[in-house]
Amino acid sequence: MVTALPQSKASRSSLILSLLIVWIVWGSTYLAIQFAIETIPPFFMIGSRFGLAGLLMYVWLRGTGRAARPTVNQWKHAAIMGGLMLSAGTGLVAWAEQTVPSGIAALLVATSPVLMVLLEWLWKGGLRPSLSVFAGLTLGFVGVSILVDTSTITGGAGGGVDIRGAAAILVATLAWSTATIHGRDADQPSNVFLGSAMQMFSGGMILVVVSLLMGELAGFDVREVTAASFAGWSYLILIGSFVAFSAYVHLIRNATAASISTYAYVNPVVAVFLGWLIADEVIDARVLAAAAILVFAVILIMRDRNRRRAPERRWYMRGRSRAASL
Repeated sequence: MVTALPQSKASRSSLILSLLIVWIVWGSTYLAIQFAIETIPPFFMIGSRFGLAGLLMYVWLRGTGRAARPTVNQWKHAAIMGGLMLSAGTGLVAWAEQTVPSGIAALLVATSPVLMVLLEWLWKGGLRPSLSVFAGLTLGFVGVSILVDTSTITGGAGGGVDIRGAAAILVATLAWSTATIHGRDADQPSNVFLGSAMQMFSGGMILVVVSLLMGELAGFDVREVTAASFAGWSYLILIGSFVAFSAYVHLIRNATAASISTYAYVNPVVAVFLGWLIADEVIDARVLAAAAILVFAVILIMRDRNRRRAPERRWYMRGRSRAASL
C-alpha cells in the first residue's frame, strides 16, 4: 500500500487507485507511442499530445468554475515541472526510441527509482532509504535486465546501442526524477487536475517549439498519418494524459518517492503482457521469471511504508509550509 500523507482512509484509497492507474496505463503507452511515431514526428507527437490535453482540461476546469485562476508563481512551477517531466523526460524518450529498442529504453528508464529515492533523501531531506528499499531497487533493476532480451543489446547482429539515444534516455530519466521530487513542495494549485493541465500545456508547448526548431514538420503530411498512429496518439491524449498523468501528479503530492518509483518496474511487465495479448508477442520462461522478480521488488519497496511515519509526516508538512510561503 502507498504511504499517504495525511493518512486518512479516503486518501489511502485514492493513492492506491492512482498508483494502479499509473502502473497499468503507462505500461500500455509503450505500445501506443510506438504506433504513434510510425507516421508522426516524435517531438511534435508528444508535444501536441500534452499541449492539447492540457489546454482542453484547463479550459473545461476554468470554464465550469471547478478551479480558481492559478497564480503567476504556480504557472512558473508548472512550466518547470512540465519542461522537465514532459519536454525533457517523455520527449527525449520518444525521440530516442527511433534508434534504441524499446526493451533497452525500458532498462535505462528503470534507473529512475534509484534517482528518485536518492534525490528525496539527499536533496529534500527525506528519510534515509532502508535496506528493504535498497534491496527492492536492486532487485527491480535486475528484473528489468532479465526482462530485456539480451540479443537486443547488440541488435542481434553485432551492432551496439545508439550512444546518442541511450544518453538521451538517461538525461530524460534524470529530468523526470528531478521534477518529481521538486513537485513535492512546489507551489501548485490545490486542484490536482488544474495542476496537471498547466504542466501538460507548458511541457507540450515547449516540445512543439522544439519540433518546429528542429524542422520536424518540414516533410510532415497529416494525410499520411495512418489509422494506427492516430489511434495511438488519441489514446495517449485521453488515457495516458487526462487520466494517468493526473494520477501521477496526485502521487507526487502525497506519496513517497519509493512508492511512486515502482511504476518504472511495473510498466515494463504490463507492456510485455499487453504485447502478448494484443500483438501476439511470445512470453517465455525468462519473461515469467523477470515478472516474478519485479513483483517481489515492488513488495519490498512498498512494505517499508510504515517505517518512521511520524518523522516523514513532519518532513511533508515542512514542505507544505515552504510552498505556502512562496
